[in-house]
Amino acid sequence: MHIVTDRLLIRDFRPGDRGDLYEILGDEDTMKFSEPPYDLEKTEKFLMDFCIGQGRAVAAALRESGKVIGYILFSQYGMKVYEMGWFFHRAYRGQGYAAESCRAVAEYAFREMAVHKIFAETINPSGSESLLRKLGMGLEGVQRSQCQDLEGRGVDLYLYGRVANMSEDCIGNLTTPSRSN
Repeated sequence: MHIVTDRLLIRDFRPGDRGDLYEILGDEDTMKFSEPPYDLEKTEKFLMDFCIGQGRAVAAALRESGKVIGYILFSQYGMKVYEMGWFFHRAYRGQGYAAESCRAVAEYAFREMAVHKIFAETINPSGSESLLRKLGMGLEGVQRSQCQDLEGRGVDLYLYGRVANMSEDCIGNLTTPSRSN
């Protein structure tokens, strides 16, 4: 994949991205709703096997410097159905980079790849819903106590999705239920 936005280059990962990816996946705050932070060895294995070997993720790099500031999961799940997820370097959060890059990937997928559906999962809807909505995704369901958080507690898994021909009016009518603990 090769997409150029105003500030970013979304591209396939390369072996030289190890250090930048480690800054993202090795950060405890970044990983707190996913899994324990990666060490450098685990980051390199993940980069080579999953990101490059299987081609299931792309890098979001700053156009000016080439620094990778984001990891975007974009993995085929079924016939013309893809899962999307993301982790961004903490120093670049709140600046619109995740929205810019994920929107570009979704638009490319629907337009150039004829993808039928993109979905995302989260155990932290309050932290993800704004971006999910910007991507045109609506809540499709909640699986109660489906996952465990890093402390081993059962947490709900929220499923969001967008179908290629889903209108913005339809998306706007989808709401997130209040979280129960």
